Amino acid sequence: MVEAPPADRSTVVIADDDRSFALHLRDWFAERGYEAEILEDPGALDTRLRTAPPDLLVLDQQLGGVNPVELMRTLRTSVGAMFADVLLVTSEPVNEMVIRTLEAGADDLLTRPFGDLELEAAVSTLMRRSRTLRDVSPLTGLPGNHRCTSELRRRIDAGQPLALAHADLDHFKPFNDHYGFLRGDQVIKFAAHVLREAMASTDFGGRGFIGHIGGDDFVILLDPSTVDAFASEVVSAFDDGILDFYDPEDALRGYIELLDRRGGRQAFPVVSVSLGIASNVHRPFASHFEASELASEMKEFAKTIQGSTYRVDRRSE
Repeated sequence: MVEAPPADRSTVVIADDDRSFALHLRDWFAERGYEAEILEDPGALDTRLRTAPPDLLVLDQQLGGVNPVELMRTLRTSVGAMFADVLLVTSEPVNEMVIRTLEAGADDLLTRPFGDLELEAAVSTLMRRSRTLRDVSPLTGLPGNHRCTSELRRRIDAGQPLALAHADLDHFKPFNDHYGFLRGDQVIKFAAHVLREAMASTDFGGRGFIGHIGGDDFVILLDPSTVDAFASEVVSAFDDGILDFYDPEDALRGYIELLDRRGGRQAFPVVSVSLGIASNVHRPFASHFEASELASEMKEFAKTIQGSTYRVDRRSE
């Protein structure tokens, strides 16, 4: 049986001229926990997708009055709907239009007639793919919050030597406010690159893990023996490259100025990186919550020190 849909992924729109077939699909999805609806007016499909995008669109390739290629292009450039899954259904052999629709963004294809088992396989595959994509940062390509938590739990339960690092950027908000979010995004991607490069040069066992939990916050799992080498390289590489994202005059003087609410000028230092690190070498982690709290505590300590730095919890029980 196909997996039940997650709570945040439960809507299906069926756009098909064949009324009996559309009703069968609606009942099939409804039996599996989806909120499925049939779109009665093909002319309203574009508006429906942009204003209230479903989690899954089942689209008849031959739907009257709809150009499927143009629809896919619109869908994939719409902020709200760009991640919706599209299952294309056709009654004809694969032709140029089908190929162009797939190239424009449709995710999978079923050719009628098909049975419930084929439909089940296609929907299950799309669900698994969507869960994976939703748990990857679209900005950095790194694993997201859920995968970070799952990986940390797994390693703690396995009882293996483990260090957890929390990293974020200091003075990032003023930078973002001053230069705009596009340049801010470039700095976040630069930070992710620095973390990757440091991991590649210090994690010879291949057990390192880097996650992006949102904004300028990162989570790193690594072997305790590599902590100092990894963190030192991150700090050095970040400081070596961060000034490239500043305008020349700001880089030269080493700070940016922003107006405060009273109209006065306030200086903010160059963006730096702070890492807080905890490990189970000196004391075991009772849970992933405790590990995260210890790493966060050390990160807050690191942030009290001017410039890029890291601090490691070396306290015993």
